[in-house]
Amino acid sequence: MDTFTPAAGTITMFSTTWCGYCNRLKKQLDAQGIGYTEVNIEEVEGTAELVEQLNGGNQTVPTVLFPDGTAATNPSAAQVKAKLGL
Repeated sequence: MDTFTPAAGTITMFSTTWCGYCNRLKKQLDAQGIGYTEVNIEEVEGTAELVEQLNGGNQTVPTVLFPDGTAATNPSAAQVKAKLGL
């Protein structure tokens, strides 16, 4: 998981290309100028399993990883912003 831990003030978002919730969150983060790194769990080996570990066995996206190592499943942009202290 350390490989995907983001820099301070940013997040790592685990997603898929077909996920509507992922696309909505990306648009909201872009609009608010919040930085993120997107990782497609269907393309990056081992990340689907990582998302499962973070979500009790479910491949739920978007799953967001914060700089402090905590994660959130399908958070709002406001929740992301608050967690990052922005």
